[in-house]
Parts: sequence; C-alpha cells; structure tokens
Amino acid sequence: MIDLLLFVKEFCPPRMLPVLTLLACFSTAALGANDITGSVRNQSRGEPAAGDEVILARLDKGMQEESRAKTDSQGAFTLYAQHPDKPYLVRAIHQGVSYDQQASAGQALSIQVFDAATHVQGITGTIEILRTGTVGNLLHVSDMVEIKNESSPPLTQVGERTFEVYLPANAKIDSVLAAGPGKMSVIISAALVPGEPGHYAVNFPLRPGATKFAFNYDLPYRGHAAFQTRHAYPLQQMAVMIPLAMKFSSRSPAFRILSIGNSRYQVHTANQLQVGEGPGFEVSGNGALPPLGDQDKTPARSQSPAVPNRVVSPPDRGALPSLANIDTRLKQTEPPSQSLVLGGVTSVLLAACVLLVWRARKARSFSAAQTVAPRQGNRPQPDWKL
Repeated sequence: MIDLLLFVKEFCPPRMLPVLTLLACFSTAALGANDITGSVRNQSRGEPAAGDEVILARLDKGMQEESRAKTDSQGAFTLYAQHPDKPYLVRAIHQGVSYDQQASAGQALSIQVFDAATHVQGITGTIEILRTGTVGNLLHVSDMVEIKNESSPPLTQVGERTFEVYLPANAKIDSVLAAGPGKMSVIISAALVPGEPGHYAVNFPLRPGATKFAFNYDLPYRGHAAFQTRHAYPLQQMAVMIPLAMKFSSRSPAFRILSIGNSRYQVHTANQLQVGEGPGFEVSGNGALPPLGDQDKTPARSQSPAVPNRVVSPPDRGALPSLANIDTRLKQTEPPSQSLVLGGVTSVLLAACVLLVWRARKARSFSAAQTVAPRQGNRPQPDWKL
C-alpha cells in the first residue's frame, strides 16, 4: 500500500492527489478483504513454525492451486484468494507432512504442525468395526480402524509402515481410505508385505489425535469365511457387524454378542486386544447388511459428476497429493464444509455405527462427517466414509 501511495504522489497531478489516494486506499482494502491470513505453530516445540510452505487450493471443480507462501519468523502467512465466493483449503507443510484446514476469503487461521519421527511412543488402537455382507458369490467387507496418537511431546509418526493390517490371504482390495484428525478422507494405497499373504502396510502419517483407516475388500464366498484377527497396535475394542440372516461363531471366549436393540443386524464384540494374534471368528450364510442409521429412509440420490482428483499447479510447481472427490452433503448438526469422499464407492454413516456400538456399552462415541453417496454398479452394501 505504501508503494502505491508513493506512486500516486510522484506521478499524479496535485489536484487529483486526494481523490486518487482515497481510491488507492479503497482498492487496497478490498484486496485485503480477500486475503486468507494466519499463523503456523510448531506444537512439538511450542514455538512459531518459521519457513514452512503454505499452499492455497480452491475446492471448486476439483482442487486448483492459487498461491503459495512461506511463513515468516513468527510463523505468519498471507494468501490471496482470487475467488472469494469459493471454498478453499489451506495446507501447511512441515517436515514433509501436510496439515490442512478448510478456509474462506477473509478468514484468519491458526494451524498446528508437529515434528516428524519414524517411531513415536503413545500410539494405540481405540476401536475396529468390521462390517460384512454377501453380494452374489462374494463376501464384501468394510473394515474401519481408529488409531490414536497421544505422544508427549506431540509428534507425527512417518515412514513406510506407519500402519499395518492383516487381511485374509485371498482378499481382493477394492479401496483403502485414511482420515487424519482433520476428518478429510484421502484415497491411499496399501503395499503387500513380501512373502506374507494378506499382510499390508500403508505409508500415511499418524498425526497427534485420531487417525482412521478403512479397508474395503471382497472375498470369494461359498457360504463360509474364516477370519484370524491380528493387530499392529493394542486395541480397546473390536466389533463385527453382520446381517441377522448370517451366523457368527468363534472358539474364543473373547467375543460376546452385544445387545443393541436392532432387528436388522447383529454385533459381536471383543475387548482389550493385545498386539499380535487375537481371537479368530467365522461367518456363514447369506445376507445383505442393512444400511446404518437413517440411510434406509433416505431417498436415492444420483451420483454427482466426477471432479478431477488433482490440483492444477502453476508451472514449475509440484502438485498437491491427490485427494478424493468432493461431496457437500453434510449432517445437519455441523456447519457447512466440504467432505472429501471416495468416488465410486458408497459412503456410510460412521458416526451412527460407532454411536450404536458404544452407546450399548455406555461408552463414548466417535464423530465423523455424515455423507451419503450411492454406490455404482450392483453392490448395495455401504463402505466406510471417514
């Protein structure tokens, strides 16, 4: 603004100086109204995060990068939003890990980042919910696990194997999703551990707070399937949900049927599972798992047009990591925002399921964005939405 006023004073006629100065002030004020400002703080060290890169991406017809900035010595940054009526995502990158916040023009943000380490103490599992039902000659399984990072001082765990999962050896993975504490889901890949059928590892940072993983897969099915549980982190509770028409059995006394007062599906739970091999179980029979919560009362909605899964970056700048399609259908109790969901796979009400299971145990419930999208093709069964 100072440079603009000096230019006006230097080159404009004296009689026009007051008018042009006023116009320059108004123009600068209008420009500033579109700025997204904020600060980035390193919570591991309790100090401003200086020199971190901050990226502004517009959430409109995909993700399009608009600008970048570096935080100053106080961790502060300013980004100009070219389209003030559009939703935005601000990403701060610290030690190779991204920390995202949704934003709009004129908003001031406070973003927390953490130092990264390959091994962090204080990571445990809270709950795993495995839902399964038959689809033709397949058994479709949606397996959600929540992991909590309660490290002190808070650190983000990074590496090639931040989380590992053990699936049946003949499982065919349909999709893998992950959602960090910011509750925005991303599609990730799972790498098969050489020489260990069914053992997969993912490379997704475990930030302080809760991280959810969802593994959606199919099994060849002839009326019976066996599962052997195994966990990389200790787990407080595991729940298996199946249709009433199917049968659950286990030789382990760890599993107990949970009375949930629902006539459409049954839930079996096991508590306080340790690292390594846990109780096995089997399912048999055929049955389509009913939708959760009020999904069965919701009229079918057409699939939204697909949007690009990439950020279009200016020349000589790397693109942001790919994110899933954007769906703006939200639960009524939450303020307007965008929820990143998996395109082509039905999403479900994760909050409804966890609330159902943990209410029966008089425990707390987890919260997740509530988005419903119909599944393409002939699979009626829902997958986890994180």
